[in-house]
Amino acid sequence: QVQLVESGGGLVQAGGSLRLSCAASGRTFSINNMGWFRQAPGKEREFVAGISWGGGSLYYADSVKGRFTISRDNAKKTVYLQMNSLKPEDTAVYFCNVIKRGGGSWAPLLDYWGQGTQVTVSS
Repeated sequence: QVQLVESGGGLVQAGGSLRLSCAASGRTFSINNMGWFRQAPGKEREFVAGISWGGGSLYYADSVKGRFTISRDNAKKTVYLQMNSLKPEDTAVYFCNVIKRGGGSWAPLLDYWGQGTQVTVSS
């Protein structure tokens, strides 16, 4: 079973930056597409960014395009999310998961989540 541990969140002012990390266990990490999701209070969890198993294809939600960058290090079994020009509306708990294509977007493949990491952007 793949386990996911997110870290790197915090409190930052609008316009600031944070780098999130997702450490994964499991032998098949390097052959899985991985993604980041977020859930703001009172809202459904939404897709933020995704990366193919080899890192050659990147996918972003329109709301973060040009500000966030996803990357991965298969040797370390870690996925990163560099977040720049943060806005108050980016405030949410951020999660990572294995992703699959579905319904015209990207969806989580695993039916469980890590603890997530809180990102709070003050105005």
